[in-house]
Amino acid sequence: MDYMTHKDNGQESDPQAGHKMSDIQATDGRHAGHSVAMFRDKFWLSFALTIPVVFWSTDVQRWLEYTAPPFPGSKFIPPILGTVVFLYGGLVFIRGAWGELADHKPGMMTLISLGITAAFGTSLAGTFGLFDLDVWWELTSLITIMLLGHWLEMRAISQARGALNALAALLPDTAERVKGTDTECVPLSELRVGDIVLVRPGARVPADGTVVEGTADAGGKKVATVGDGVNDAPALATADVGIAIGAGTDVAVESAGIVLVRSDPRDVVGAIELSRATYRKMIQNLVWAIAYNLVAIPAAAGLFVRWGVELPMSVGAVAMNSSTIIVTVNAQLLRRMKLQ
Repeated sequence: MDYMTHKDNGQESDPQAGHKMSDIQATDGRHAGHSVAMFRDKFWLSFALTIPVVFWSTDVQRWLEYTAPPFPGSKFIPPILGTVVFLYGGLVFIRGAWGELADHKPGMMTLISLGITAAFGTSLAGTFGLFDLDVWWELTSLITIMLLGHWLEMRAISQARGALNALAALLPDTAERVKGTDTECVPLSELRVGDIVLVRPGARVPADGTVVEGTADAGGKKVATVGDGVNDAPALATADVGIAIGAGTDVAVESAGIVLVRSDPRDVVGAIELSRATYRKMIQNLVWAIAYNLVAIPAAAGLFVRWGVELPMSVGAVAMNSSTIIVTVNAQLLRRMKLQ
């Protein structure tokens, strides 16, 4: 039997808060009104429109030493399609930025909006001849990459919501609260922060808390839990590493961090090897990102001009996109791992 103490999770002391989790997350400021399908559709259309913008870009033609087929109005392809991408794919970031600024919490949406708005204004001014510069291809590339990133992020959020909703449905109606040397059966609404709750073998965990007696997760080591049934779901969700058998119940699969697709327990060893390799990739990408930004940000700010090192805007855009590609490709190398 396990004894656990109910802990405060930053909300009012409502042990059934898990039932409300989906409503809370649905109104998350940065992603309010967003969906996986929305970012997916915006990404693919923006990506399709970015291709001709890049192809007819004068900078790209000069660098790669080719000439795009000319025809009446072909010079307006980058500004027209670039404006469409900005309005169709970029406005979602600008609306998000307004929400962040209204809450006095500027974040990623604000940062992206500043970048694409500056690029759009600069390109528009260049198109009207105010100065000899336009960055339409950089603008569309940046928006497309940001849409891809947010599409993947929304997919992860959607999967997390599914697991939280499944776990919320598992909450029992009552809990055994320890009172002195005895226990009493109370509704979840009567639990308070600091209460000690008794969880019997096979029973469902009634509230968020910390195990104070009865379970070893021991010696400061990480403990993995493997399971496949409904009763395993709370343990899988709270374990250091939750591993579900692929043929198990849906709630167990959604609660675990790792799912063994082949339903072979021996794959746990492979999962551990993959986890270690993933951690190494994370460290590699982190080191690369830090080193890249230590050089690129000062260069973009013009701090190296006195030594004859200047970073044009177009080169900076290429470097930024290249950095994203390098990190992505490095992560994709995990596919080459032999787990058996």
